[in-house]
Amino acid sequence: MKYNALGNSGLSVSELGFGTWAIGGDWGTHSDEEALKGLDRAMDAGVNFFDTADVYGGGHSEELLAKATKGKEDKIHIATKFIRNGDINDPSNYSEELIRSYLENSLRRLNREQIDLYQIHCAPLDMLKNTDVFPILDKLKQEGKIRSYGVSVETDEEGLYVLEHTDASALQVIFNLLRQKPLKELFPKAQETGVGILARVPLASGLLTGKFSKDHSFEENDHRNFNKDGNAFNVGETFGGLPFETGVELSDQLKWIGDDRGSMTRAALKWVMQQEAVTSVIPGFKNEQQVIDNLKSLDVPPFSKDELEKLNTFYWNNVHDHIRGAY
Repeated sequence: MKYNALGNSGLSVSELGFGTWAIGGDWGTHSDEEALKGLDRAMDAGVNFFDTADVYGGGHSEELLAKATKGKEDKIHIATKFIRNGDINDPSNYSEELIRSYLENSLRRLNREQIDLYQIHCAPLDMLKNTDVFPILDKLKQEGKIRSYGVSVETDEEGLYVLEHTDASALQVIFNLLRQKPLKELFPKAQETGVGILARVPLASGLLTGKFSKDHSFEENDHRNFNKDGNAFNVGETFGGLPFETGVELSDQLKWIGDDRGSMTRAALKWVMQQEAVTSVIPGFKNEQQVIDNLKSLDVPPFSKDELEKLNTFYWNNVHDHIRGAY
């Protein structure tokens, strides 16, 4: 396992981490037993970084992480997120009183005294600009309640604002083979300013596994069903903003990437890890087998210069114009 410095946080995190949205909820049926097996398998393989949020299963994913990492708190780094338990468009939701309340609730569920990376969870740009959220986070850092802070963003514009006007240690961004825009401006700026990059939605909500057909149906409580057109939250969080049927067509055209790499999944994760600006990629999982398969991405051959250029051209010529929503 390779480990990378996460911005100026002082943390060294595994290049492959895992996100815990799916084991908390909103991805259909899931099993706590399988989730804990998956977490154990990941840690046994050297994964030392997990991303979660206070709204994943109403805090359930934080509780699962507490169980899995008990006795390993000094070795396993946890990033959690806050602000979406309230109205993200209401300035009062960004008060020090409420932010402290969100933090204390996460600390209790995680059974920890300090959060390694505390992230603003996809707040609108005007809230980032016009509230005191960053001075409050600076204060919490000084108090030792959080070790460092970051921002999970929906758009490059939000990310650039964070890089230019705050002391955030990390940006969490939607980034995958079907969502390459951050390579153009955001990532070079992050490297210039020494801010870490956490790549979420690396498999485009499963599109880049190559296992879906256009007539595939998802469970009613799976966000890939109820948010496929952005009806519940930002459309970019589901299939990277692509209409599902279009995404299936485009992913079919990328199946060649898995020819010498075992599977599309492994190849797609390897491509993300191969990007110099990316500190850690955080795919989700629901069971131990998915963790095992994702871990195999560490050992597959990297993409050649010609392959990287081919994939970049494919994105700008065939994919970019289909992505919906601000990004």
